[in-house]
Amino acid sequence: MVQSLLVDSRKLDGFEGLHQAVHGSHVDVMQLGRGRLRGTLSHIGIGDFSFSIGTFNIGMRTQRISSDDKLIIGMLLAAERRVAHWSFDMQLNDVLVIPPLLEHDGVFHGASAYAAMRFDLDQVSSLFGGEARLSDPDTWRRRGHFRADLATGAMASRRLVRIMSHLGAHRDGLTPATADFWKRSIVECMAANVVSSLPPDDTGRLPSARRLIRRVEEYLDQAGTRPVHVSEICAAFTVSRRTLHRAFQEVFGLGPVTFLRHKRLCTIHSILRESRPGSTTVAAVAMQQGFYELGRFSQYYSMMFGERPSQTLGVTSFPLLDDGRAQADSVLSER
Repeated sequence: MVQSLLVDSRKLDGFEGLHQAVHGSHVDVMQLGRGRLRGTLSHIGIGDFSFSIGTFNIGMRTQRISSDDKLIIGMLLAAERRVAHWSFDMQLNDVLVIPPLLEHDGVFHGASAYAAMRFDLDQVSSLFGGEARLSDPDTWRRRGHFRADLATGAMASRRLVRIMSHLGAHRDGLTPATADFWKRSIVECMAANVVSSLPPDDTGRLPSARRLIRRVEEYLDQAGTRPVHVSEICAAFTVSRRTLHRAFQEVFGLGPVTFLRHKRLCTIHSILRESRPGSTTVAAVAMQQGFYELGRFSQYYSMMFGERPSQTLGVTSFPLLDDGRAQADSVLSER
């Protein structure tokens, strides 16, 4: 059965719109500040997994009753004034864990923005696969607060907003074939902030690098043209990201994220060469392969193949949909 897919965004006109602040979960909301509430609320739904981003211009009191059996993990994206959840004072990009069936109490003292993902606890081992401390469901059964690293937190926040923005603008990029990739990309941003607040874990052993790489390449061959996220590989082979990175560096001299990006670029090159101009667009193919920053994608592609993707397709121009300025994302992409 094909999982349901949803991309939705709307403007808020009144605090009542925040009752669905996290898609699929009801939240009781009371306005604290004076004035007319304005804001936006955006959702991505992939089966039972949802991702939401909300913004509002006035202080709020939020309460969630203990009737929801889903795990909610949230991140504070922006705050004009103090934000507190339970007894936790939140700083920018901090991560909050709301376990299933637990009442939640939050106070936003001014204009704020947040991101939140909601899913079944039994998905944890798959979505956080390879990171033993996060793939254990017991880790998420109690409320928690993870203080974000300054650099990692800012990067994760920007990437979450960009994913939501680009999928909102290019809804055809969220297809059954790419749904798992986008879901893992969202989870990775949250996980990066959590991992950065934990002590280093150097207990993982390194299996034979070439044997592991051979198994990974067989897995990728079976996936065909579907984009595969690095966390999916970690979960499939029960290896940490650190172990996988060491194996790829030993065999290819590249990290797994770079290797997977090159593989996706090669897939795009083949698709564009086999397509007729007018039958598809560069943007559509790029989105289907998990590239949501099209300017950066064009840079990667040109560096890889010595030509613009539009030249491969046989058309004369490719309008960039963002400014393509490269961000220093090595913290997230090659950890």
